[in-house]
Amino acid sequence: MKLSVIIVNYNVKYFLEQCLRSVQIALRGIDSEVFVVDNASSDGSIDMVREKFPEVICIANKDNVGFSTANNQAIRIAKGEYVLLLNPDTVVEENTFSLSLKCMDEKPELGALGVKMIDGKGNFLPESKRGLPTPWVSFYKIFGLSSLFPKSPKFARYHMGHLDKDQNHEIEILAGAYMLMRVSALEKSGLLDEEFFMYGEDIDLSYRILKAGYKNYYLADTSIIHYKGESTKKGSLNYVYVFYKAMAIFARKHFSGTYAKVFNFMIGLAIYLRAGMSVLKRLINALALPVADMVVLLTGLYYIKEYWEHNHRFIVGGEYPTDLIWTAFPIYALTWIIGIFLNGGYEKPTRVYSILKGIIIGSVAILVGYSLVPEEFRFSRAIILLGSVWAVFSVPLMRLIWQKLTKSRLISINQEDRRILIAGQPDEASRVEQLINQTSGRISYLGFVAPNNQEIPNEKYIGTADNLADLVRIFAIDEVIFCSRDISGNDIFKKMTELNPTRVEIKIAPTESEFVIGSNSIDSQGSWYTIQFNDISKPANKRAKRLLDIGVALVLLLISPVLIWFVHQKAHFYKNIFSVLSGKRTWIGYDTRTATDHLPKLKKAVLKTTQGSGLREKDETAVNHINQLYAKNYKVWNDLQFIISGYRGLGDS
Repeated sequence: MKLSVIIVNYNVKYFLEQCLRSVQIALRGIDSEVFVVDNASSDGSIDMVREKFPEVICIANKDNVGFSTANNQAIRIAKGEYVLLLNPDTVVEENTFSLSLKCMDEKPELGALGVKMIDGKGNFLPESKRGLPTPWVSFYKIFGLSSLFPKSPKFARYHMGHLDKDQNHEIEILAGAYMLMRVSALEKSGLLDEEFFMYGEDIDLSYRILKAGYKNYYLADTSIIHYKGESTKKGSLNYVYVFYKAMAIFARKHFSGTYAKVFNFMIGLAIYLRAGMSVLKRLINALALPVADMVVLLTGLYYIKEYWEHNHRFIVGGEYPTDLIWTAFPIYALTWIIGIFLNGGYEKPTRVYSILKGIIIGSVAILVGYSLVPEEFRFSRAIILLGSVWAVFSVPLMRLIWQKLTKSRLISINQEDRRILIAGQPDEASRVEQLINQTSGRISYLGFVAPNNQEIPNEKYIGTADNLADLVRIFAIDEVIFCSRDISGNDIFKKMTELNPTRVEIKIAPTESEFVIGSNSIDSQGSWYTIQFNDISKPANKRAKRLLDIGVALVLLLISPVLIWFVHQKAHFYKNIFSVLSGKRTWIGYDTRTATDHLPKLKKAVLKTTQGSGLREKDETAVNHINQLYAKNYKVWNDLQFIISGYRGLGDS
């Protein structure tokens, strides 16, 4: 047998299906076998594989044993001359395997091979080719010298920036997302080190293959898409901790003496630096707009006060007290900012409507508070009204100016309107159109594009894929969806590269599947359409649910001396109230008798969506359906009804 493909999966069913379909096509004419090792997924991944890909050899682990252990399980029983480690969040071209195997056959000195990787938007992933992370190489990477000198053989060696990404090269370290290895080389180097749970195992194995006397190779003649996960984003605390912990294991194994001490010192320093930078960056991103709004609002209020003070002589004493500036103004501005936040005005991008609604609600709250405070704190109703007018005009204008200067999407007239092109034959394109129409959000334009070198089928089609970049520009398209049944992987990859400068969103609709995958991430709910759910993952619904949880908890706390006598489990009643207030639990959530990993995440619930339904323990299909309906059609009123009807269960553990 020529090739054994091994895919380790954990809760990415939709991406796994797309990956396997691309693997099926790429394996045509190759004597091969495919393994899927599932690390205790709860999203139905293994059932999907057995149903749709019966030829695939499945290994279903009862626990998440990690990447290295899972791969080794399949390697030990693989029959191929070559073994390929392939991530489930990848898509391969039709010729990826044939070109890779040809290269390995022609170069017997190669022990392992990787290929060019691009993300879901067509951007080249620099981890496609890497150098050995020695202390100095790591130092240059950690302290940003590799970014300052991206083409330097010395400073950019971590990602071998001096090597042309479009040319084939010998390299040192391969990426585990696509790692084709000669079995004879593995027999000399050993399998993956199972001490590495995630990250670092590819670096370790690549280095051991080099030490066994073989070479590693970067093949630029073919490409794969690697969507990647949020957990692997370089700015996340989880990545910093797990990756650098793996680096510490690597240093302990391969470096000794002073070299190892220097390496470990740098790793420790990197953890603190990167973690600190990550926290600081997130803090700045979160507070930048509210702080800017605060400055704009306070500045406007001050000049409004100055104008009103000097042009209206009926003010007692001729001027306002300092409490207006130092106490009232910050309260006014903060109230407007809270109103904007609660209405989604700090989402990126947001709608002008959300900002204006937040300001109006804030103004009403300020006026209500103004009427309730003692007389000595009622400075000027006119300043509040004029300040509201200033806020209505200045805050959206400031966002538009900021957006223009930074080239970032901060604001849109209507965030949910999208302009979409579907590239495919009429029957498949219509199927994808129906799927998209079942998701929430408005579509302001939807057009069709025929595959390359084909006639335009009907009046819905505005052109062919040959001139796709021009069509995207002319029709101001936001998203392009490729039907993988009708357009080859090679053509999709080429079009992604062409479209990359336009910053258009790119998605792929696998054959006969009820989902469309796209974006950069395997974890973003917004990166794929599916008819199963949508609504509860929206930020506005998350805020509404959290506000409801807090409001109900406070009300229950007030009436608890009476209500507690009607609750079944009195001992847990107050515990549940404070758990909800702290954000550890939610009042209403999924019934966890069935898997919920494929649904938007919710905190552990006090009351379940199935309460009062009379479902039996074995009614898993019905439970799953109710959970999906709750996620798709979330309404605050439904939560209130659940709480009112199930008040006796508010003390349930």
